[in-house]
Amino acid sequence: MSLLRRVRTVAPAVGAALLITACASDAPQDTLKPEGTYARTIDNLIDPVFAIAGVVFVVVLGGAVFIAFRFRARDDEHFDDMPAQVHGNNTLEIGWTILPAIVLLVVGVFSVIAIFDLNEEPPEDSVKVQVVGQQWWWEYRYDLDDDGVYDEIVTANDLVIPAGEKVALEITARDVIHSFWAPRLNGKRDAVPNRRHPWNIQADEPGEYVGQCTEFCGLSHAEMRLKVIALPRDEYDTWVEEQQVDAEPYAEDDTSQEAEGYRVFTGQLCASCHLIEGVNDENFDDSVVPEFNRDINGGPGTILDPELQASRHAPNLTHLMSRTTFAGAKFDLRRDTEECEALGVDWADTEEGVDRCLDRGALEAWLRNPPAEKAMDADGDPIRGMPNLNLSEEQIDQLVAYLTTLK
Repeated sequence: MSLLRRVRTVAPAVGAALLITACASDAPQDTLKPEGTYARTIDNLIDPVFAIAGVVFVVVLGGAVFIAFRFRARDDEHFDDMPAQVHGNNTLEIGWTILPAIVLLVVGVFSVIAIFDLNEEPPEDSVKVQVVGQQWWWEYRYDLDDDGVYDEIVTANDLVIPAGEKVALEITARDVIHSFWAPRLNGKRDAVPNRRHPWNIQADEPGEYVGQCTEFCGLSHAEMRLKVIALPRDEYDTWVEEQQVDAEPYAEDDTSQEAEGYRVFTGQLCASCHLIEGVNDENFDDSVVPEFNRDINGGPGTILDPELQASRHAPNLTHLMSRTTFAGAKFDLRRDTEECEALGVDWADTEEGVDRCLDRGALEAWLRNPPAEKAMDADGDPIRGMPNLNLSEEQIDQLVAYLTTLK
């Protein structure tokens, strides 16, 4: 096959690949669009490195193509006729040794500066949050009184922070190694059991910034997502106050659908793994129902850091309806529409908001058969995630009605 024919064969494939890169109308995890101080630090380092790499790519590849064409064997030439050699040309050899060394030295110096900037401690009065990776979801615990104990607020999936302020994170994990990554706010940071890794994030403007786990952590690693929600300071303060209010139990003689859902929650295995402050927190010990805990001393489901069991094996649901996602942020709890997104974390404050914005179908499908919606464990061990509780359709309706009251 002639060279020209080869080019004609390969060119359409290359063109199609380049065209596909322009098809993404929305790229929420675009690392080249920093939205905070720390992300910009990385971007300011990476951009010139990419530029240098691009120049090197063009020079090296262009030189290789030029040489291949310029010095190719022609029909009237003998294959043993060698072109002029440059071996022993001290100017060239010294040049292409020293120049890359200088480039690497400069990149190394600026990389060290960036590392120190990324690890600089935020102000003492900054918001402090412990981030706990668990198969396959993220838990967030807030230390509001600066006593070093992250116990004032426990939530999941959506990390809520004040916009325009540096936030101090403590990254860890309960079971296996995970990695926390919100690309528009900072780089990734590994979450390792029994270790506490400091990390910082900051969002310039109010908004929602998505991320995910970037360390393979098991069957549903690809579905272990997260969202950082930055609020104006006054809205953040309101959110903090509301998150510290306990839920109210229902009276035994209450026959409303919400009350029936409350009884489904407390009577089924839901309350064995999920915590709702004010409902089942007093009877919530560190043990797990036996059928969920048969491998607790080793093998699948081993808890490597027993301290991290504030919500046991499942997310704290006390203020479920103040979140926008569920099931490890795989599914939208709040519908993904401009109207609903504009309501922010207050989307479920009114019955009208719940009716318009709750993705009821996704929530009902999850309650009906969780393993069918998200892969749990290859061996079928329910300790890895939420099992199928075999709820009736009536129980599902009642449970959804109750969950919508957890605001």
